[in-house]
Amino acid sequence: MHLTMFQSDTLDQITRRFGYLEARLMEGGGTEDISALSREYSELKPVVDQISAYQQALAARAEAEALQSDPEMRELAQEELSRLESELPELEQALRLALLPRDAADARPAIVELRPGTGGEEASLFAADLLRMYQRYGEARGWQVQIISYTETELGGLREAVIRIAGKGAFARLKFESGVHRVQRVPVTESGGRIHTSAATVAVLPEAEEVDIDIPAQDIRIDTMRASGAGGQHVNTTDSAVRITHLPTGLVVTSSEKSQHQNRAIAMQVLRAKLYDMERQRADADRASARKAQVGSGDRSERIRTYNFPQGRMTDHRINLTLYKLDAVMQGDLDEVIDALITADQAARLAALEE
Repeated sequence: MHLTMFQSDTLDQITRRFGYLEARLMEGGGTEDISALSREYSELKPVVDQISAYQQALAARAEAEALQSDPEMRELAQEELSRLESELPELEQALRLALLPRDAADARPAIVELRPGTGGEEASLFAADLLRMYQRYGEARGWQVQIISYTETELGGLREAVIRIAGKGAFARLKFESGVHRVQRVPVTESGGRIHTSAATVAVLPEAEEVDIDIPAQDIRIDTMRASGAGGQHVNTTDSAVRITHLPTGLVVTSSEKSQHQNRAIAMQVLRAKLYDMERQRADADRASARKAQVGSGDRSERIRTYNFPQGRMTDHRINLTLYKLDAVMQGDLDEVIDALITADQAARLAALEE
């Protein structure tokens, strides 16, 4: 995409819309929803800032070109032109990224599900390690991290967990974590010191609200059952666990916390997120360009990453990124890999737009 391909009427339309929003917010919104106006204003502000910087640079270049005809100003004008010619490609690229269609779910909290895959108890222990990794990452970014459902094994591994992570950019940054995470290490349960390979699955869903997904009462079946604990004093002796089956899709969601009322709320929250995610996946599948522009397939059975403990290495297979700082990664230092995934996704979507 060259400079001339930024249609001035498109940029003007965005700027005018931003000016309208700014004026409406100063007036208190009138009859319009103030939160919706504020949300759109916040989304457009970085775009308008990039448009302004780009247009100012173009105007400065035109002025410098005109000054070249003045013998007294020619040298200064040429210096200014040289500077602007080096800056304009960067400003152009920043504007291209700002103008990319936004994922409507990016601003939402993330619902993260973790489960052990193949590998028995070692897979459960690794799933628990991943849970701590995401907790630490969220806390380091100042996000709110809430465990909404957690079931552990007798050895302290993870049978299943659902956490909610809320904060600026939570889903936008975590959505590429969905898939199979593979670990290679010597398990604590292994006396022979052999390296085992096991796996855990992660699903990251945007939180859905009731207004997003309407679930009629006749579409669900709610069963209560005895919650299963890790054994001993942890065994739950009341029928507090809740299993909700969504009849049209066959989706099944369970929650096994102590309060049956709480379990219903948790299970419905997760069910809404799953149904909302299914709608998003269906919409993406209907757009061929979206399919080509994804980092990975979005399939949760896809192996996306390997954590090799003997070599201190983490490899993300979708973008062929290898980092030799596994200890830091497991402590929640995920920004380098997430930034690389976001950059790869942006590059793929820009390429799809330009085809």
